[in-house]
Amino acid sequence: MHYLSASNVEFMSESVNTENLLDNLSTAVLVLDGNLVVQYANHASQAVFERSLNLLIGYSFNQFIASSSLDFFRFQNTMQSGEVYSDSEVIFRFTDGRHTQADVSVTSILENQDEKLLIEIRLVEQQKKISQESHQWAQQQAARELVRGLAHEIKNPLGGIRGAAQLLAKQLPSDELKEFTQVIIEQSDRLTNLVDRLLGPNLRPSFDWYNVHQVLEKVCTLVQLDPSHNITITRDYDPSIPEVYLDQDMMQQATLNIVRNSVQVLSDHPEIVGEIKIVTRIERQVLIHGACFPLCVKIQVIDNGPGIPAELKNTLFYPMVTSKKEGSGLGLSISQTLIGHHRGKIEMDSWSGRTEFTLYIPIDKKDPQI
Repeated sequence: MHYLSASNVEFMSESVNTENLLDNLSTAVLVLDGNLVVQYANHASQAVFERSLNLLIGYSFNQFIASSSLDFFRFQNTMQSGEVYSDSEVIFRFTDGRHTQADVSVTSILENQDEKLLIEIRLVEQQKKISQESHQWAQQQAARELVRGLAHEIKNPLGGIRGAAQLLAKQLPSDELKEFTQVIIEQSDRLTNLVDRLLGPNLRPSFDWYNVHQVLEKVCTLVQLDPSHNITITRDYDPSIPEVYLDQDMMQQATLNIVRNSVQVLSDHPEIVGEIKIVTRIERQVLIHGACFPLCVKIQVIDNGPGIPAELKNTLFYPMVTSKKEGSGLGLSISQTLIGHHRGKIEMDSWSGRTEFTLYIPIDKKDPQI
């Protein structure tokens, strides 16, 4: 694995705009002083620690980490010894309950006669995630096409069954017998509605520039109007996010499906004081289905539920797959289709006590319909 060296950093500062270069790296880069207080952090650091730069710079490095397999003695001793300290597959457990695995490099550097530490953190999961994402996306698309094909085959005879039931109802002499034909008609309509949902949205997207927070506030309002639960919804918005080119209705429906999914899971566990948190951030250099986007808006829906069963994690976005007691298993599949219309993606991470759905939407002027 190749890391930046102190000499490389010094050379770059003389030849190019170092800060701009570091902000476009996928590796998190931090500079700490002798007290391990963060003096500098690039944009990739925000993704690792899930904190804005304002909540990173000026704070102690230890303040973000609950525990770690990192050898902190060698970590701190690097400043005195001047040696480079590297460690692979370090496990970090953060104070917010998250955990991750990363390769870490620590280098002592001299800045204005002050000894400082240059920290580089590269997530181990990143490469695995890219490979898994590509494989899962292909499988999900294949499953979706199979379901769509079956739905078309089912929809055609349903119309005939309904029509025959209507004709039969006209020939029956008593209202009592007509009740049976009415059951056939109602169930045919129910199946037709289910098939239409399986086929997915068929409206042409209508894109324009929108404030993503206004869309999210509509979602929050709709969820909070539901009197059947007392789940708390909190927001952590990044006000610097620019307007995004999107279909407002599709974006609202995609996010609403995910939030309602969390609401239903939490409602099934009344022993948990349910809380859903919606977070927005800017993410740089995001790889989406093989294409790299310089800027994306990242929307996270985080709940404190029991977590998603391990056996469902790889198939959760397939149609008809659900972990809820009552549910069609179509909401998340539809959300993924809607986000796909925006050239975006949805990721999921879950463990006991926390589930995160993360939506990525590219921020650029290219029409997603092209």
